Amino acid sequence: MTTTTVAAVPGQAVAVRLRRRVRGWLVVFVVGLAVSGLTAFPLETEVRAGLDVLHAWGAEQWAPGLVEWFTRVEQGLTVTNDAYPFIAYGTDWLAFAHLVIAVAFWGPLRDPVRNVWVVDFGLIACAGVIPLALICGPVRGIPFGWTLIDMSFGVFGAIPLLLVRRMIQRLEALESPGLS
Repeated sequence: MTTTTVAAVPGQAVAVRLRRRVRGWLVVFVVGLAVSGLTAFPLETEVRAGLDVLHAWGAEQWAPGLVEWFTRVEQGLTVTNDAYPFIAYGTDWLAFAHLVIAVAFWGPLRDPVRNVWVVDFGLIACAGVIPLALICGPVRGIPFGWTLIDMSFGVFGAIPLLLVRRMIQRLEALESPGLS
């Protein structure tokens, strides 16, 4: 009886640590989703601020293409928002979608093993960023460098989710009777 108790305690301790790490990485992912969503609301203000920063840093000298792109985007947003403010409603829905997806991760935060499908869903969404950016970027006239930045969100989003997926598999093995 003592052997079983002693053997179970280390496994339980590992499971507790794994759950903590899973939650930590999921919080990182959820915060990233929420920040990404919230920043889709004030696009015109953000781009203007980014352009101001680029000018303050003298980026015209070392990154003229970037300054040109930010200037073009700022002008496009300003003209569009002045003449057709309803177009921005599309990015409002984009922001909302990010926030709703972030809420979906509440399930794995509470019970990672039972809700591992949400992590799989997130990985599929991250993978989908790549073809979307590669197809729609050129169609919409997005510079390739910016397309790479867009694709990086899928790559960097997948990293914590892949780590979480692995940890959940280990956690499931520890918690499954007869498999640990």
